Amino acid sequence: MLNRFLAPRALFFIVFLFCAGLIGYALFAQYVQHYEPCMLCMVQRVLVVALGLSALLAALHNPKGWGYKVYGLLCAFWATVGAYVAGRHVYLQSLSPEDLIGCAPSFEYVVKNYDIGKIFQTFFIKDQDCGVIDWVFLGMSMPRWVLLCFIGLGLLCLWRGFTAHKAIR
Repeated sequence: MLNRFLAPRALFFIVFLFCAGLIGYALFAQYVQHYEPCMLCMVQRVLVVALGLSALLAALHNPKGWGYKVYGLLCAFWATVGAYVAGRHVYLQSLSPEDLIGCAPSFEYVVKNYDIGKIFQTFFIKDQDCGVIDWVFLGMSMPRWVLLCFIGLGLLCLWRGFTAHKAIR
């Protein structure tokens, strides 16, 4: 039974379901609990979706040979970028309010009015909204949980991608 759970196809599908759960909770927190996401939260959502879709593609494709290595690397790439953004968010939350300078515009405004280069610059503005911790579970903020998820899921996909040949036999 455990072999089926750890089979490459099943594991990548589980990663997809986990990412779908993360996005589902993020939407619940926004629209039901009324937590307004900041710019970095929105970027993390996009990266969770990219990771989840890459894992879903791996599960649906069910490649042979080196194919799972490619999917493992692709998922690890999205998880690494996501961990960087979430880590930046955690860092901003660790700063005192007087160390946070400026405010980034809302995500909708940026997408509507900025070109792609300016959008990427906006991600790294020290934003007071990104420094506010208004949600905590077991003593950790949402960006810290997302950081742990990115690290865990990225390592899991990388491990399974590079050991899939052993499980497929």
